[in-house]
Amino acid sequence: MVASGNIRLRSARIAAGYPSQQELADALGVGVRQVRRWESATPPWPHPDQAQALTRVLGQDLDALGFTPPGGVNPARRTVLAATATAVGLAAMPSQAVAVQPATAADDYEAVTRSHRRLYWSVAPAALHPAAVAHATLGCALLPETHGQTRARIAAALAETQLLAGRIEFFDMRDPDRAAHTLLRALQAAGEADDALLGAAILAHTAFIPAWTGERDAAVERMTAARTYARRGPASAELLAWLDAVEAECEARCGHTRTALNVIGHAEDVLARGGEHPSPEWLDWFSPVRLAAFKGNVQLKAGHLPQARTTLLQVLDALDPSEEKQTTVILGDLAAVEATAGEPEAACGYAVRALEQLERTWYATGMERVRDVRRALVPHQHERCVRELDDRLYGWSTTVSALAR
Repeated sequence: MVASGNIRLRSARIAAGYPSQQELADALGVGVRQVRRWESATPPWPHPDQAQALTRVLGQDLDALGFTPPGGVNPARRTVLAATATAVGLAAMPSQAVAVQPATAADDYEAVTRSHRRLYWSVAPAALHPAAVAHATLGCALLPETHGQTRARIAAALAETQLLAGRIEFFDMRDPDRAAHTLLRALQAAGEADDALLGAAILAHTAFIPAWTGERDAAVERMTAARTYARRGPASAELLAWLDAVEAECEARCGHTRTALNVIGHAEDVLARGGEHPSPEWLDWFSPVRLAAFKGNVQLKAGHLPQARTTLLQVLDALDPSEEKQTTVILGDLAAVEATAGEPEAACGYAVRALEQLERTWYATGMERVRDVRRALVPHQHERCVRELDDRLYGWSTTVSALAR
């Protein structure tokens, strides 16, 4: 069953940190009944002052929020196409007869989405990102030409594609503002598909954005929303454990390391117990080894250096050779362990290995780890190993690659 009502406004409200209609009403200075009307299947066009407040608070124009001007297109026919067209600067198409796509359109669109999912682990982000964005634009064009289950399947694949683009923008390109807008559109597409588990994954990814800048309250709100969505579907043990891992990283980045360690412990228990529900096909970024990687990072931030060293070395040994991006992160964390322990030579050794990996597979999050280590090595910057690290860190190829991204 596909969700009803103004899904785009509801998704934008939740993504902006207003879990309830009442909270958005308070922020806008209107009654909650007005918000309910806006989130109905036939939302009325807001008054000018209300329209200005809506766009300011939610960060999208009225068209992207699911409103149709008086005399415009029937709201029941509207999709996330308008939002994406606005985002990429496309003009509205003239009125014309709407084609009806065959059911095979969903098979074909999903096939490309699956291919992009696999390519993420080996293709340079600068090459994959434009392809994902173009595929999302195609999905938006297909939605108004489909109905029923075909429409729901394309909407779900579109949401996954936009989630992939958002992940690249945040983790690979380090562009959190752009990622936030992309993830909002992903959430709106997941709403079109009424896919609660995909919505949970998207919301959890949005929690990383405030957590990276220490905004704990915003991160907690988004994780609460993610867990709420996960309860609506048959969530697997892996998905629930991943939500724990995300929350743990958010708590650790906001300085709440004891809470983070407790949440990681809960995730380990969830995986150990297992569950009856299979994981979604798209949950390819998480595994027991990935959970151990989260754990090692939290132990590092908590100052538990011997435990962090042991955990991270085990992860490094267990990682598949194809997991090049994750290898860079683990090497960076091991370098940070040694830098904090006052072992500059060991720290530089791991950092140089991370840089060698980055030359083969660029990953902005991995480079961020290396730069953090170099800042921690300032007290040892006159030692030979640190100077050799600088030669690699500021070599022509590494510097040009970093600036190009």
